[in-house]
Amino acid sequence: MRRAKVAFFDVDHTLTTSGSMSRLLAYYHAALGHPRRDFDDRMCELKAMTALGCPREAVNRAYYAGLAGLDTELMSAMARAWFDAELATGGFYHEPAVGELRRHQRQGAHVVLVSGSFPAPLRLIAEHLGADDIRCTVPRVEQGRYTGTLDGPPMIASAKADAAVKIIIERAADARESIAYGDHISDLPLLKAAGSAVVVGGGDRLRTLARAHGWPLLPGTPPAPDLPLPNWSARPAPWTRPSRTPQTLLAPALYDMSESA
Repeated sequence: MRRAKVAFFDVDHTLTTSGSMSRLLAYYHAALGHPRRDFDDRMCELKAMTALGCPREAVNRAYYAGLAGLDTELMSAMARAWFDAELATGGFYHEPAVGELRRHQRQGAHVVLVSGSFPAPLRLIAEHLGADDIRCTVPRVEQGRYTGTLDGPPMIASAKADAAVKIIIERAADARESIAYGDHISDLPLLKAAGSAVVVGGGDRLRTLARAHGWPLLPGTPPAPDLPLPNWSARPAPWTRPSRTPQTLLAPALYDMSESA
């Protein structure tokens, strides 16, 4: 594959075998001992939006609306525990895509993670992989808590392409010397914005488009390993403090919400 000066990578189901948004939130609420039934209901709502044909951006916004009232410091602490648990499974990363990231790093490329997920999990992934930058959905924070709204658009579809173009301009790079990796049809604007592209897995439509454009294909991600969650009936850890408003979330059996990122 060609050498690039800027390499853009989607994250969930491209670099990782699972969805960071839902698995982190499942870990968060399991650790706080929230009822599993609430998680089931929340996941069903998000899945129903997708089934009804709601735009991916709308599902992404709905996910972040569910964060309203959550403490950001607590989320960051939980993100570290979640990330360590994911790494301990031994199957968190999708090695073919990570191998490409390492190749671009060796060749001196500026590596950017571009994802509909949010900073709490993505900063850990970027640090661990040695990525240079992240562009993601940014939940609005006021007085140390998520408001349920966003600063800017969800980092989905055309927003990913806009972010890539901005970085290319900021670095005074030639767009033809950039490359993008993605797994979902919503990544198509990002893939087209770069000088070349690679499809990781992907559905029939995206793979057909990849062949038409002459883009290489990488294998899709294998099933993510089960993530051991804290005891759902356990009391909150001593360093936690309760949210000001009741929260709901995702069922651990269904918490890979790939539709939204």
